Amino acid sequence: MTSSDSAAATVESVPESRLQKDEKTLQRLLSQGVKLPPQPKVVEELERLLRSDEADLRALARVISQDAGITAMLFKAVQSSAYRQHQPFDNLEKILQAIGLKQTLNLVQAIALMGANKVSKHRKAYERFWSRSQTIAQLAMLIADERVMVCNVFPDQAYLAGIFHDCGVPLLMERFPSYCRAMHLEENDTWIDLLEEDKKYQADHCVVGYFVARHWHLPEFICEAIRFHHDLPQLVPGDSRSLAAIIQLAIHAYHQYLHLDDPDWGRVVEDVQEELGIHADDLPEYLDVLLERFQHQS
Repeated sequence: MTSSDSAAATVESVPESRLQKDEKTLQRLLSQGVKLPPQPKVVEELERLLRSDEADLRALARVISQDAGITAMLFKAVQSSAYRQHQPFDNLEKILQAIGLKQTLNLVQAIALMGANKVSKHRKAYERFWSRSQTIAQLAMLIADERVMVCNVFPDQAYLAGIFHDCGVPLLMERFPSYCRAMHLEENDTWIDLLEEDKKYQADHCVVGYFVARHWHLPEFICEAIRFHHDLPQLVPGDSRSLAAIIQLAIHAYHQYLHLDDPDWGRVVEDVQEELGIHADDLPEYLDVLLERFQHQS
């Protein structure tokens, strides 16, 4: 099953009432002042080139190089052992040639999102949020690299989903003054309780993240994985479900890396193991190897 086929199947698997409810939630939040971040010009220009006949390596490299911050982070991202067969990278054209044009765009989109939200308050929580997202994205990239023959999800797609999976959080944090404290975002040993979030704000950061991803023209199967990464049974077997499982395993590995409890893991572990083809008896060793690779590249 291709990514596009799986995306279509996923969308059809989600009840229309759920999609309508999500749209209503978004419209209400937008009316309350939540703002979806616009795509940076470098991403818009890359997308334009890829849609045209002008998508040669030099032109794409020239566009990326206009943003020094994105360029630096791109070189950092491709140091992952997921791309070990192509390393070392000494220029942008080699990255584009070795990884692929669309795949490089995925990495650039992920990196660009980190600079798209301008936060005026809660700096500590904001920095913790992006540190968490980057670590999970890097772990997801390694999982996708190792499981690609099982899942048909590639490292750039997993990294993109990992960066975007909770991207609704800083938007809600910026809009609602009490959100950061209520969701304990400045505390290192806790994360968002979805039921508490809905109870206090009638909001769901997964819904917001889904619409940010669509606003940035991410592939639909990635958008769906972002929307339902806490609710795998909503997704039919295919790329969306596999990607959501990769995100969940990366989140669990993140908790293990920091020696934190993972209160949601017991609820999703069987779905994750089944989707990724990892036997329960093999999971502890799998996580040990994953974290060893992550620590080595870090």
